[in-house]
Amino acid sequence: MGNKAKGLLALLGLGALAYWKYKNSSEEEKQMVKDKINNAKDNLNKWGNDLKDKADNVASQVQDKVDEVKNKAQESLN
Repeated sequence: MGNKAKGLLALLGLGALAYWKYKNSSEEEKQMVKDKINNAKDNLNKWGNDLKDKADNVASQVQDKVDEVKNKAQESLN
């Protein structure tokens, strides 16, 4: 059995264990898990949005520089 198969089998086992533990938890514990998942999702969305904003900002700066170089090139040709 290859390493990939062993890794997938281990991941499946951990998933089954987590599912069993969740199903046997109290309502308070289930709510804590849901809150942690929602918090992680919100943080991930915030991080993704911040990353997108930074990428858009860099792309805008690059476009401004390209336009500036184009203008200088056209001025030197005229």
